[in-house]
Amino acid sequence: MTPDPTGPPGPFDAVILAGGQARRLGGADKPAAAVGGRPLLAWVAGAAAGARRLVVVGPPRDAVPDAVTVREDPPGAGPVPALRAGLAEVDAPWVVLLAADLPFLRARHVTALREAARDAAGAVLLDDRGREQWLAGCWRTAALRAALRGYTRSSLHGLLRPLEPVPVTAEAGERPPWYDCDTPDTLARADLLAAADPCDSGGPSRGRNGMLEDWIKAVCLELGVARDDLDRDLVLDLARDVAHQVTRPGAPVTAYLLGLAVGKGIPARDAAARLTEMAECWKDRPGATGQAGAEQAVTEQAVID
Repeated sequence: MTPDPTGPPGPFDAVILAGGQARRLGGADKPAAAVGGRPLLAWVAGAAAGARRLVVVGPPRDAVPDAVTVREDPPGAGPVPALRAGLAEVDAPWVVLLAADLPFLRARHVTALREAARDAAGAVLLDDRGREQWLAGCWRTAALRAALRGYTRSSLHGLLRPLEPVPVTAEAGERPPWYDCDTPDTLARADLLAAADPCDSGGPSRGRNGMLEDWIKAVCLELGVARDDLDRDLVLDLARDVAHQVTRPGAPVTAYLLGLAVGKGIPARDAAARLTEMAECWKDRPGATGQAGAEQAVTEQAVID
């Protein structure tokens, strides 16, 4: 991935299509299936944690309690009707369109898509064979609505290809962001891959992430807080963005302030989206040098001295 040096464009909403019939999984509720101890839908929602509004097209599920849930008409009608239903809930100028079965998609991939789409109608992820992944892209909301107007076919390819999206490539390896879980075998393999990753898995005793989860559970028990009330990845993604875009000491302070806001009744996802947008624009405020600029200034002064 080659991020745009000017950064992502404006605020975005996310639409996750999670209402398919999963015929190759025997009709199971695929978005609720666990990979690395976490529902597939929760992995994808975590990748879109910076969205102002998260819209899930499919039946209500506990994995993403803050999401707006809608259904296509009729349920199971396919991705184009599902997109219509989800897009009706979008009010941001940009929308990230995602499938619900991408366990290795991460926030950095969503950021790369947003950056690539800046000067186009949209951007779409390519797999290692150069094939467009139409349910892993970022689009101008107005362009999608215009394309849907009068569109009568059922193909996402036919809808989105004429918009000439910017292609975005990503690292491959064993856990590529386009890896989807369409069969029992691919689902089982994803679970094994997630378990083998010491930095990404959700297991209770696996590497650094396992130690973090053990700590979170212990803290929740000590303070009498329900573990399910914490969206761990939303907090970590926000802290990372603040550390990179503002300053490292701001990360824990911002996480604490997020907790205060949630305590006042502000939905965690709404507050995190607002703070993420602030962090992305912080270095561009008048008179700002940002962390990188400040560190460079210190280095240059040391050389002079």
